Amino acid sequence: GWSWWSLCSCLFPACAFAGLWNCVTINPLNIAAGVWMMLNAFVLFLCEAPFCCQFIEFANAVSARADRLRAWQKAAFYCGMAVFPVVLSLTLTTLFGNAIAFATGVLYGLSALGKKGDAISYARIHQQQKQMDEEKLTGTLEGQA
Repeated sequence: GWSWWSLCSCLFPACAFAGLWNCVTINPLNIAAGVWMMLNAFVLFLCEAPFCCQFIEFANAVSARADRLRAWQKAAFYCGMAVFPVVLSLTLTTLFGNAIAFATGVLYGLSALGKKGDAISYARIHQQQKQMDEEKLTGTLEGQA
């Protein structure tokens, strides 16, 4: 089935196209941001969709190394990678082009946080713990009497 990273990996070319579009200018910061965006798209493809880079010898090694990273490490790496071009040149092209890479980082960050329980489950666990503590206290008081 499809998952969020499958969806994001299908959208990585948008980052590359936005980077290429960003390079069509005379402003050196826009060109630097565009080159960085194309590099981001390439790195994201290597890490998340290595089957798209079968013609590159080191693609499997990079993908294997990326798979060994924890989710929070990937989140920090992808978000940092996406923020840099926006800092270089704040335009709509850099914002939208890096949104996909940043979203991938955010999703990895959310997965690093883990599944959260609902308030009812936590209240039930807290009530059971309180009940067990009261039973232990009652048992020790009866043993002393």
